[in-house]
Amino acid sequence: MSKKIFLSTLSAVAFTIGAATAAGDDSLVLLNTNKTIEDTKPKPLTKIEPAHNITDIMSTPSEKETDVYFTADEMQNDSEKNTITASGSVEIIRDDLTLRADKVIYNQTTDHISAEGNVVLLDETGNVMLADKVDLREHMKRADIDNIKVILRDKTRLAARSFHKKPDDTKVLRYAVYSPCDNCRGESPLWQIKAGKVMHNPVDQDIEYQNAFLELKGIPVFYTPYFSHPDPSVERRSGFLFPRFMSNNYLGAGLQPQYFWNISPHQNVIFNPIITSDKGIIYSAIYNQYFTRGELNASGTFMHDDDEDKNRGNLFLYGRYEINDYWVADTDINYASDDNYLKDLSLPKKDDSWLTSRVRLQAFDNRNYASVEGYYYDMLSYNLQDNNTPYILPLMSYENISAPASYGAYVKTTFNTASVYHEDDNTSHRATMINSWNLPYTSPYGEKYRLVASLKSDLYYIGQYHNEDGGDYTGTTARVFPQVGLEWRLPFVKNTANTSQILEPIVVAAFAPDQDNKPDKIPNDDSQDIEITDVNIFDLDRYSGYDRNDTGSRVSYGLNWSFYGKKWGRSSVLLAQTYEFDKDDNLFNLDNEKEHFSDYVGRIYASPNEYFNMNYRFKLDKDSLSVNYSELGASAGTDILRLNMSYIYFPEADTYADYIDTHRKEIYTVLRSNITRNWAVDMYNRQDLVNNRAISNGAGVIYEDECSRFAFHVEKEYSDDPEDENELAFYFSFYLKTIGGIGTD
Repeated sequence: MSKKIFLSTLSAVAFTIGAATAAGDDSLVLLNTNKTIEDTKPKPLTKIEPAHNITDIMSTPSEKETDVYFTADEMQNDSEKNTITASGSVEIIRDDLTLRADKVIYNQTTDHISAEGNVVLLDETGNVMLADKVDLREHMKRADIDNIKVILRDKTRLAARSFHKKPDDTKVLRYAVYSPCDNCRGESPLWQIKAGKVMHNPVDQDIEYQNAFLELKGIPVFYTPYFSHPDPSVERRSGFLFPRFMSNNYLGAGLQPQYFWNISPHQNVIFNPIITSDKGIIYSAIYNQYFTRGELNASGTFMHDDDEDKNRGNLFLYGRYEINDYWVADTDINYASDDNYLKDLSLPKKDDSWLTSRVRLQAFDNRNYASVEGYYYDMLSYNLQDNNTPYILPLMSYENISAPASYGAYVKTTFNTASVYHEDDNTSHRATMINSWNLPYTSPYGEKYRLVASLKSDLYYIGQYHNEDGGDYTGTTARVFPQVGLEWRLPFVKNTANTSQILEPIVVAAFAPDQDNKPDKIPNDDSQDIEITDVNIFDLDRYSGYDRNDTGSRVSYGLNWSFYGKKWGRSSVLLAQTYEFDKDDNLFNLDNEKEHFSDYVGRIYASPNEYFNMNYRFKLDKDSLSVNYSELGASAGTDILRLNMSYIYFPEADTYADYIDTHRKEIYTVLRSNITRNWAVDMYNRQDLVNNRAISNGAGVIYEDECSRFAFHVEKEYSDDPEDENELAFYFSFYLKTIGGIGTD
């Protein structure tokens, strides 16, 4: 016979991969997966031609015959009974399916196949079935297996007293038990499910259970006389999902049932209202739709707060659609009715300081890129409520990079327009074009050069702009800004048997006129980030946007050292400084001190091994070498005890944006310990060192093994918002792998 015969036998138990339940009497035990089946690789076998003998077990009623291989210590053909018997370490292989048994008997008259004695069946996916005896009848339409044990490819196990397959392909297991947990001999697994009867209905694609128990360490904790769920062949079907539980000061206790509505293979809705003790019903739903070229995902909630007599809600929507091979449209809409709504309901983005909504159309074509975008911001943080919030529509960009010409030179063209509207009626309409010529070059001595010549042109129309000097401006203004830049690098490399070192001096010279940025006529909407750091010190344009030009001529220079070791990991150090030719007009003189030299900026990175890594960024005063900026991220320890820490320090300083408080000193620490193989604890604290107060802190405990996971966390946030009660929040989850779980966010 063919592979189909044995696949039919295997399919009788393979449906249990997603079935998650089975049961039996207490005397039935699961296999210990710490044991392995010896010698799973086939022995040297003999190829035979299909014929009416023992190899018919692996044949298939098709026109195309496939090769069948078998070995046996002995084979007998009884012509009177018309039976063929193979005995003694029988092994039959067809394609990727293998059957092993002490004896296999095939009755050609009754079409009865019997395999007995240490029966093992392995398929190509890694599933293994073991049984005392297997009987197959009626062209494999009927099967009976005694004391079946199955090790599925995900290491979960199933055992049953008996297995029966009917001619209509209905499969029945009696006194069955299922568990994904490891278990030692004589001990019960952490959890298992037992059922007196498990039946698979292939027509309805359902798996039904009768008299099912959930046991924890052999103790029954849940019983149901009947339940059912779709079999693993069902990819999606309407029905109830596991509910969620929640509790907080605003809602009280809450239960969130979830119903999945399968509208079509590419469209579904989850109805998940929240039933609360203090605020009644909160209506909630999730919608997903998938297209050939895109997708649409939306989630939202709505409620009426009787205490405040107002409606509250939120909407998160994301959509993406590929119009053709060049154009892509996408949108990301985020809305909350008020500042505290997401926190009150513990919804996603609850910790965000603001919500950003965007619509965008993009085009990609070889060396061309174009986009049209619109942005809207909704401030949630209490400290940002008084900001003059802008919205942008449209923001258009186009970029083209030419093909390399002689000596690798290329031309880059950038066009960008933006219309910015503020709540105080200030408007800004800008059009910018940048044309640059770029020439990269590497000399025969290893020197790396890059020459850039650019011309930036800006045209603005400004409405009701209140400048920093207290004046108002409405009208049109223009700027033209030329710039030439030259970059030079010379890496020196030293290699030994175990290490590699690179010492690289870097010099970047920029030449540009000392012209005015016209701050009395042009608002600064997109160039607020004006700090010189190790990230931008070698850039020709150190501003992040278009509203401010990096005027004046300067030279930036520095040294970068990198170390790579086979035993000591990787480390690097960067130190750099800038010299401005015009001390009256430079980027770093925010405190009105006229200086030619900037502070020193640098970075130290060290990762000698897996037990320690550090990244430290800093700025040092050029005269006193005192720290003017410091940022540290570090991690140290092993799984037994590991500390993660981040620290940031900004001194108090004047900036172009008066609402930005630069004086900041914070430390964030996380301590985690894997106490045992399964138990872990963690705790964290975020501390404001300027005001000597906690910003947030919390702790948690986690248990996880091969078949379950439990987590409990408690946290508290300390907000400046007077409406925020700063209460403790508790979160828990309990999850049985392959089945599901319950819990809070």
